[in-house]
Formats: sequence, C-alpha cells, structure tokens
Amino acid sequence: MYPIFNRNRLSIRPLASRQSKSDTSCMLDPEAVPPPISSESEAILDRLVKQMQQAKKQGAPIVVSYGAHLFKNGLAPVLIRLMEAGYVQHLTTNGAGTIHDWEMAFQGKTEEDVERYIKEGQFGIWQETGLYLNLAIILGSSQGLGYGTSIGKMIHEDGLELPEISDLRKSLQAEFNKNSVSEQLVAQANLLRTLEQFNLSSGKMVIEHPFKQFSIQEAAYRLKIPFSVCPGIGYDIIYSHPINNGAAIGDASVRDFLTFAHTVSQLEHGVFLSVGSAVMSPMTFEKAISMARNLALQEKRSLENYYIVVNDIQPGSWNWSEGEPPKDHPAYYLRFCKSFSRMGGEFQYLELDNTLLLRHLFHRLCQ
Repeated sequence: MYPIFNRNRLSIRPLASRQSKSDTSCMLDPEAVPPPISSESEAILDRLVKQMQQAKKQGAPIVVSYGAHLFKNGLAPVLIRLMEAGYVQHLTTNGAGTIHDWEMAFQGKTEEDVERYIKEGQFGIWQETGLYLNLAIILGSSQGLGYGTSIGKMIHEDGLELPEISDLRKSLQAEFNKNSVSEQLVAQANLLRTLEQFNLSSGKMVIEHPFKQFSIQEAAYRLKIPFSVCPGIGYDIIYSHPINNGAAIGDASVRDFLTFAHTVSQLEHGVFLSVGSAVMSPMTFEKAISMARNLALQEKRSLENYYIVVNDIQPGSWNWSEGEPPKDHPAYYLRFCKSFSRMGGEFQYLELDNTLLLRHLFHRLCQ
C-alpha cells in the first residue's frame, strides 16, 4: 500500500475570496438576433432544424452533449429556452460543466485564474464548491439519484435535506436484517460515514442560489430532463476537498451513464448534437450505442436511423461522408469526428462557434 495525500491538511479558502473571470454579464439574450453565418453552415443548420422538428413530432429523443465552454460562453439561457420548448430530451456534460453551472447559480460568477492560483497553491481549493457539490452527490447517491440530478435538485431546492443519524442507522439495520446487501444500503452507509466524519447536523442545510435562472442543471431537474455527468477522477476541482467520496462519485456517475445509454437505445429517428466536447462526448456515445445496438439486434428492432451533428471550431477539411482519412492525414486524429463517423446513422461536422449554433437554432425553432 502506497502513501496517499492527506486532504485534511489543506488550507481551504471561502469561495467568495476568489477572483473569477466570468459573471452573469456573459449570459446571452436568446431573443437577440444572431449574426449571419456562411452558406455552408446554413445548409447544415437547416438540416439539423428539420431533423429536430421531425424527432420532436415523432417522440424520438434529441440529446445534447456539451463541454464546459458552452456554459462559459453564456449559452445557458439559450439552451434552457430550447429545453423548455421541448427540443432537448437528454443532456450530458463533464464535471467542469457542472461546476461552472453551479458556481454561477450560487454566486453569479465562475472561472478562476488557473495560472495565478496554481502559483498560490490554491487552484480549485475552495470551500463551498468542494463541500456542497460533493455533499449533494453523496446525498443523492443514497437516494438513488445520478450525479447531475443530485446537483440540479440542490439548486432547485436551495439546499440539502440531511437525515437524522439515528434514523439512518435504523434504516441500515433494517436492510442488514434482510440478509441482502443492496446498492442503496452501501450508499446510505456511505452517507452515514460522511455525516459522522464531518459532524454534519440533520435537517435542511440552506444553500441559496440567487442566480439559478442561469443553471442548466436546475432547469433539467425542474423540467424532468435527464442530465448525465461523465466526470474524470482527479480532473475536477471537487476532488481537492476532504469530503470528496469516490464511492458516491462512482455510483452516481455510473447511474448517469446507464441513463444516458438507455436514451441512446431509443435514438431511432432521433438527433444527437455534440457541442464542443472533443473526448467525453464521442467516448461515452460509442460505448452507449454499442450497448444499445447489442439489445436492438437481440430484439430484432432497428437502431440505424439517427442524425449526428458535431459542432466545434476546429477546421474540418475532410469530407467524412467519404469515410475515414488515412493515418497520415491530420483529420484522422480529430477524435470527435473520427469516432462519430463510425457510429452509424448519418454524421455531419459543423465548424462553427457554438454561440452562433445555439442562437441560430433557437431562432429557427422557437421564434
């Protein structure tokens, strides 16, 4: 067994003491008319709009998978309006996407200066972000909730309802008496350990979110839209906090992945829109679609007719309808294109700033 870092020794500062680079002023007005785009982009966008309209009419899912820059680019109000209009049935993002979203809802600003705070030994080591997000996930896991839903619920309800330790012990004892060990029992035991270790009181822990109107997670919870999170252990700043719990993170995020895989299994005649996610989106989709097709083949039903659009600003010179480029071509190493081009259905790459994509989508679909 090797020595491990002791997070309890960290000097953890309050989030309010941190200088942040983005605030609510970056949030875009969905009603504002977007700038024009190229004719090539117009053609793909028109096709995407048509496919989304058809999917909605047929009751097929529209899945939006995105990287954290979508949020930092101020697109939350635009995406929320699309969600409210029924043009999104599932959302998926990485851990950073949830952190920026939550910090904006909580304090109206987010995005720290990485270079500055690394030098100070303070990057990511902030009390409220680490405490509240981790605790929401630990509590949510004990309730059978996924990662994204757990955070969305906390934002929506302005806090967390922590159980009485005595009640939790009784519940655990009753489960043990059944002579079976369920996932719920393990998650509740994990919550009990956390409450005792950090001396947390039962009852409502009030955590106000005065800027929740900018939270995609809150909107997803409110609208009952699945919000799946694919975190990377050690990738996100919440792993710096002593209350961080790998068992809860694993349980909640695997639940999210399986929820995502279920939606993908229903993707026939649906739309998958990947926005600014070079790794998470293609990697999770390829596993989910393989699992989904495994069942579809067993059940002798079709899972071939769906439309995939990948949006990024990386120049895309390769015509993916002609197949993969050779290994000596730079486009071969564009994971977000290469992977999706192998996934069946119809695939198109849209080289466009994501602010233009979503604003144009909103105006075509909702105006």
